[in-house]
Amino acid sequence: MAPGVHALGVAASRDPIVFVPESLRTDASVPLLVALHGAGGDAPGGLSVLRVAAEALGILILAPASRAATWDAVRGGFGPDTVVIDRALEKVFSFVPVNPQRVGVAGFSDGASYALGLGLANGDLFRKVVAFSPGFVPPGPQNGQPAVFIAHGTQDAVLPTDATSRRIVPVLKRRGNDVAYREFDGPHTVPPAIALEAGLWLDWTARPTP
Repeated sequence: MAPGVHALGVAASRDPIVFVPESLRTDASVPLLVALHGAGGDAPGGLSVLRVAAEALGILILAPASRAATWDAVRGGFGPDTVVIDRALEKVFSFVPVNPQRVGVAGFSDGASYALGLGLANGDLFRKVVAFSPGFVPPGPQNGQPAVFIAHGTQDAVLPTDATSRRIVPVLKRRGNDVAYREFDGPHTVPPAIALEAGLWLDWTARPTP
């Protein structure tokens, strides 16, 4: 597949997209990160958070879109969103040699909450989870022990850290997950440097050349 952004054709509306960076190595199996948008967002919005880091590090990005205004499990239970994500993953795996040991899920805000729920429920597939400013962990089954990276701005007025990440992190550690927690001085956003830090934490590719 040529570098750039491509629609996958697995949903009649709000179709998932895949981003193939110029830096992606094609001589070996590749790393894949599923990127989930925040509430009211779309597939390009999910990609935008990680696009620069993915290009710097050579990581394939799959960006789906929720069926409604936000992800199903954030509203009450896993359902139609997981069906579309499964279809998208199947399509990507059919034409790209994905490294099964280097598959992860990431998200921002509601997408971060969903990434935590999806990642913990499918730890055999998603070996690593990246959550930027999550609100909570949706209830659901747990399968495997994915490593988790959480980043949250200390000036976040939408999802304040005291009520969210600072409560989530100890729970995950008690469950036995390997958790890296990063607070930064900022609001409800993902600074490019934090996105790159998360990409480096994945430890899937060589560090970018300065």
